[in-house]
Amino acid sequence: MPSLLVVLGLLLLTSLTATAQSYSSQGPLLRELVLRTDTMRYQLSRHTVLVQNEPNLYFYYSQEDETAELEVYPGNGRTGRPLRLVRSADFLLLDSLTPAPGGQFYRAKIKFKELTAARFLRLTFTQANDSAGGAALTQTVNLLPVTRTTLELRPADTELFVGEEKVFELSSNNPKNIRTSADWTKGRDIDYRITQEKGGLRLHVLPNALGNRLLTVQPQTERPFLTDNNRRISYALPPIRQEFTVKASRLRFLSVDKKEITLDEVSRRRGVELILDNGRTFDLKRTYRVEEQEEAGGALIAEVFTRQYLTNDRVLCWLRVYNTHRQTDSYLYIKENDQAKYITNFNISPKTTVNAVSVRHRGGDWTSSPNVNPGETLDVRLEGESLARARFHFEDVQVIPSDSSIRTDAAVVYRVQVPVTIDKRRITIFNAGVPTGQSLAVREFQRPRPLDFVNVTFGESPRPVTRLNGPVLYDRTVSDVVFSFNTAGIDSDKQLYGKQYLIFDIRTQNAKGELIEMRTVDNIVVCPGENSVRAAFYQDKQCQVGNISLNNLLSARKTYALDDWSTIIITVRHNQAQYQEAGFTQKLELVLQRRVKFDIDISFPGGLLTKYKGESSFTSFGGISLATLAQFSFYHPTKINKLRPYKIGAGFVALNAFNLSENPDIKRDLGIVVLGSVYPTRSDAKLTFPLYLGGGYLMNKKSLFFLFGPGIGIRL
Repeated sequence: MPSLLVVLGLLLLTSLTATAQSYSSQGPLLRELVLRTDTMRYQLSRHTVLVQNEPNLYFYYSQEDETAELEVYPGNGRTGRPLRLVRSADFLLLDSLTPAPGGQFYRAKIKFKELTAARFLRLTFTQANDSAGGAALTQTVNLLPVTRTTLELRPADTELFVGEEKVFELSSNNPKNIRTSADWTKGRDIDYRITQEKGGLRLHVLPNALGNRLLTVQPQTERPFLTDNNRRISYALPPIRQEFTVKASRLRFLSVDKKEITLDEVSRRRGVELILDNGRTFDLKRTYRVEEQEEAGGALIAEVFTRQYLTNDRVLCWLRVYNTHRQTDSYLYIKENDQAKYITNFNISPKTTVNAVSVRHRGGDWTSSPNVNPGETLDVRLEGESLARARFHFEDVQVIPSDSSIRTDAAVVYRVQVPVTIDKRRITIFNAGVPTGQSLAVREFQRPRPLDFVNVTFGESPRPVTRLNGPVLYDRTVSDVVFSFNTAGIDSDKQLYGKQYLIFDIRTQNAKGELIEMRTVDNIVVCPGENSVRAAFYQDKQCQVGNISLNNLLSARKTYALDDWSTIIITVRHNQAQYQEAGFTQKLELVLQRRVKFDIDISFPGGLLTKYKGESSFTSFGGISLATLAQFSFYHPTKINKLRPYKIGAGFVALNAFNLSENPDIKRDLGIVVLGSVYPTRSDAKLTFPLYLGGGYLMNKKSLFFLFGPGIGIRL
């Protein structure tokens, strides 16, 4: 009796303490709370139900994210200080708690989150105790979301067989509110379980007894509904009753604890442990034959040796397998003396074996070469046996999920990305941590890069050879042609090319196009510089160090000894034998241009008109003269070895030198002259008729004179 009084005292003290948190001398914090949905209005004073001896404001919902409006009426004497709704993870406060016109109540709007899954849903209101900022008063209102849930079973077939599981669809207006279970019921004529799959409900049934049997399903809900005029809550929906006709199978199906067996030397000779349903007629320490057909004479698939009974009405066995089997092919028949006694089913797969590896680079076709490159994303296909259940792993390589991945027993396809910084020469392929004997070989990129990393200089600053398109006219002496290589311009962060194997074809020819010398250098290897992430792997003694001088390669005549208008032709190209794709070719044609040509010219002016100083008219046409001139010829600035049609020179003219007449009127004399001549533009003419214009000083007559007239030129 004293102990009972102590307990009652403690309960009373706890009740008073809880009341003091929500109430004060001025009364309760809330006088009324109204929760309004689209169609209904729920009041705290009228719509409450006891849950675990605590009052709860219930409301019906039809959506998981139901939106509701709150009307909060403060208690008497509590309208002077504002109320506040404490935020919660179970709902979203759309409109803050604000006084309504007139100040009689407060209004707010909230949006719930996943009402079916929410637990311990409540609204908590607070109000400052006084204006001095004392402790806040709190009152909590428990909420109980309820919903009307229906569940129906309409089977198209009511025939079942003992030991065979059958699945039916269940229809419900709120599938999320139906409680599911992975466990079967036990001890019934028809056991069942309810599961959820792809948003729908499934009823799994397993008959245990023959005849017409009534299945009674007792579904439970996650959220309750109200009964007895909204006074009690219930989680149990009305039971579903359905009558089935259960027939006996000629052979009883025995389930096993393992559905996947590997065919290897261990399972063939020693066997694997297997737990099998008790067949009732099993004899311990006896071997039973397992075949794929019911009739006698079938191929031996496995043998079952019964060892001992287990407490759960099952049998521990040794299973020795000899052939492969798929569950989709047929059932397995357990036989005694060639007579089928039971049926079962499981997969017997060969040991996972990878026989071949194929690689498909991006944009290419499948190839049997296992070579891969750093930083590359590619597809890898493994071919062999029993690959579907293997767990493959590529050493130091990331596998990228892909919609195009294939996974069958005969082949699997993975999309892998090789790290650009990989430091291995071989990528081992593992299955469940064990090497498969197959691997990928890491090879550095060996792709031809555009030749913009090859620079050339021939008296000016270095320039990429790709910028020198067409003949280059150079009007100064070429002391040397030097090739240098920008190794930092080969690899970049996003593109790797690797070593560049180059061939230099060198040819020099004179102004007439006749060959002077021809050389080919085919052992030039240019490696990417230190800026490349793969620089450490490109190190090779063959890598070109320093520049290439053309004069070091030429032996017949150096560049500085070439005649005017000679041509240096250099072709830089990739060594096609080192690549699997077409390389690049760049041709440099350097022409030794000259602006002016100086030469001694002998011509035969004829029919010249001369005018002497002090005379008012020209003389008559003279005979054929002989002119020996030191002349300057001028080349066209934009054409190769093309002279302009005029010349300027100085020399001697023997007037009428070939006039052998003894006429005293014939005036023969030798003059020192400066002449300008105009020649025909045809370059292939052997006999030409230039025009001369100039003047000079006659030696015999000792007089200045001017002359004008044609001449005869012979080109040998």
